[in-house]
Amino acid sequence: MPLARINSTEYEDFRRFLEETSGILLGDNKHYLVQSRLGRLMKESGLGSLAELLSRLYRERQGSGLREQVIEAMTTNETFWFRDDHPFRILARQVLPEFAEQRRPLRIWSAACSTGQEPYSISITVEEYQAANGGRPVDAQIVATDISPAVLEDAREGCYDAMALARGLPRDIRQRYFEKDSRHWEDRWRVRTEVRQRVRFSRLNLLSSYSALGRFDVIFCRNVLIYFSAASKRDILGRMAQTLNPGGYLFLGASEAISQYSDAFEMVRCNPGVVYRRKD
Repeated sequence: MPLARINSTEYEDFRRFLEETSGILLGDNKHYLVQSRLGRLMKESGLGSLAELLSRLYRERQGSGLREQVIEAMTTNETFWFRDDHPFRILARQVLPEFAEQRRPLRIWSAACSTGQEPYSISITVEEYQAANGGRPVDAQIVATDISPAVLEDAREGCYDAMALARGLPRDIRQRYFEKDSRHWEDRWRVRTEVRQRVRFSRLNLLSSYSALGRFDVIFCRNVLIYFSAASKRDILGRMAQTLNPGGYLFLGASEAISQYSDAFEMVRCNPGVVYRRKD
């Protein structure tokens, strides 16, 4: 059954649904994007139009399989190892030494972690810091969250093919912290146990409550806020500030600004890069 062309009313209704359920804000005239990402799913579900899909989505309960599939299809899971590099340098050179002096567990949140590259990069950074400081232990606990159950399943596995490893992972880091996965016939590598065991994965919609996560010293929320409306950005940043311990750090993406959405943080210039510290 061919899919009907998306009209403006259907598109606006779908934009509203997507923002209400996931926080994702679609731009104007992205009909082609919706058609390309949902076309196959709609065909497989026997739905001939976006209006039919929306009708079923509103009838089904929250957390239903179809809702999850739609959000999954519309979510951008673009991720790299050690993305932009400088946040991890700041973590190693400034943040970890500061908390190592306090001799207490350090809690880090990787928000919208996708398939795990960011939280594992954080964990590897902790390993590298310990090795560079005579094996001085750092009790770091990393909580990694994402809205997508599918990417979280891949992240927990911690197993990546050669193409995924090529996206930002230095060869020497792969040699030290990955091992060939003999369970697969193709060329796949798994993150070593000492790196994986520091990370706990959990499903979370950033529009939902953070109270069950506890409090953190560091939050990585990088290249995520660009997909949210101004109101959602203010809400998310406000609640993240409340989730951070006094003096805690927030890492954002290189192109993400904070000044017009929150006054709860002060910018710390690290040359290169910046990090935001919660005001006490």
